[in-house]
Amino acid sequence: MEDKQIASSVDHNGTFDTACDAQECPVKQRCQEQREALPREPHCAICGRYGEYICDQTDEDICSIECKTILLARHEKTRNPRLNPAPLVKIPTTDECFYVKGNNKTDSGGLTSIQIESLRSKVELHIKGTSVPAPVLSFSSCYLPEKLEKNLESAGYVIPTPVQMQAIPAALERRNLLVSADTGSGKTASFLVPVISYCLSIRLQHVTGQKNPLAVVLSPTRELCIQVEEQAKLLGKGLPFKTALVVGGDPLAGQIYRIQNGVELIVATPGRLIDLLTKHDIELSEVSILVVDEVDCMLQKGFRDQVMQIFQALSQPQALMFSATVSKEVERMASSMADDLIFISVGKPNRPSNSVKQIVIWVESKKKKQKLFEILMSKQHYNPPVVVFVGSRLGADVLSEAIFTATGIKALSIHGEKTMKERREILQQFLTGEISIIVSTGVLGRGVDLLKVQQVIIFDMPNSMEEFIHQVGRASRMGEEGTAITFVNDEDKKLFRELVQNLKSVGAAIPKELANSKYLSAYGFSQQRKRKYGS
Repeated sequence: MEDKQIASSVDHNGTFDTACDAQECPVKQRCQEQREALPREPHCAICGRYGEYICDQTDEDICSIECKTILLARHEKTRNPRLNPAPLVKIPTTDECFYVKGNNKTDSGGLTSIQIESLRSKVELHIKGTSVPAPVLSFSSCYLPEKLEKNLESAGYVIPTPVQMQAIPAALERRNLLVSADTGSGKTASFLVPVISYCLSIRLQHVTGQKNPLAVVLSPTRELCIQVEEQAKLLGKGLPFKTALVVGGDPLAGQIYRIQNGVELIVATPGRLIDLLTKHDIELSEVSILVVDEVDCMLQKGFRDQVMQIFQALSQPQALMFSATVSKEVERMASSMADDLIFISVGKPNRPSNSVKQIVIWVESKKKKQKLFEILMSKQHYNPPVVVFVGSRLGADVLSEAIFTATGIKALSIHGEKTMKERREILQQFLTGEISIIVSTGVLGRGVDLLKVQQVIIFDMPNSMEEFIHQVGRASRMGEEGTAITFVNDEDKKLFRELVQNLKSVGAAIPKELANSKYLSAYGFSQQRKRKYGS
């Protein structure tokens, strides 16, 4: 009987545990058979070991049949006490409404229109659109369900970040948004909070029947999807809110099973979701919110048609679009998806974060390695943990080995050719301090949470200024100060004009070789010469 109970669980890698695969991967009977959880891995709700499975009845992480039995017994005892059963408790009014629209003073914490404009100016909030809701200074001003507020507090969200101040109240009023903010500014919570709040309001209104998905989040990479889903589960803990992860690399059967058993949110890569929709009967008619994360990256990877195909399959959903940079192409795509759009940007649009001190060094290609070793051996300039960005997978492998050989500092490489297991293990070692340097291709340029990174070294300039801005932004999270060191030479001439503009915008020094480059003069950026006056 216990085998049947846990046989309906889906593990965190998306595998559907059934009797047919029990011989290859048997379900662990006792918690002693399970290994300890690694950093950032799910923990068993009973014993704290690796939560390899998800209990369908409670949606909590468990490690074995033994712990699932204990978990279900606890829930049964809570629901059916033997003596003096307590009457049913009605859910508080604060949990029945996802947003209460009152007068502007109440919603904005008592701020006047002048104070609102002053606040936006101080935190560099730039707004375009009609009837834009006022920003909030606390999560309590949004009238969120009490449990969601507690989950935010437990997750470390004390006060809203600038982007959250404006994006959350606007999204809660069901407005369509295009949001631009620095990497690490809190964009993920900006869309997850209104998504969870909306889903709760619908479920409380309709407590019975089939639970079809109510919201979809699209993200360009598997890693970003995993991170978004983990954050969604954290904020939705203890609430009637379930998620399904739909990405490549995991069995489709487990993902389908998860959705068919009722979820509120699907987090997916566009290609995998289309694959699922074309091959299986998945009901999306109730989806009312579509989030497109990292819009610029979606376009760079050629996912525009897939995103639009998914959007058109939905019934006029609220569109929440987020990105670190916003190009004309991004604006055109957003306008085609939504009318009456509110544009929100924090800081200077399409510019690196002011929290990052930028240092650009002119280095010829043959001398890059030596310059890197000098920085890493310098007590003044080396500030671990460090991410070094390179242009190729082979370059990442070779350079990580060269760093250890030349400096004795352990460094590992991470890129698209490494398996997901290898990449996770490397990131765990990096985040726990076992290694202090990661040499990476652009795979770490976006989204993946690198909380402790304060220094980035761009060894090879990327192919676009958008990617450069993302890589620089990895040196700062939530406004914390960091340093980005960039190596440039004539091989990067295609980006000279935009690079100089960006450096000027943040007040960074421009190397004289770059300032006097003949390639800059071709774009009309030649240095003005002092006029000579004759006698």
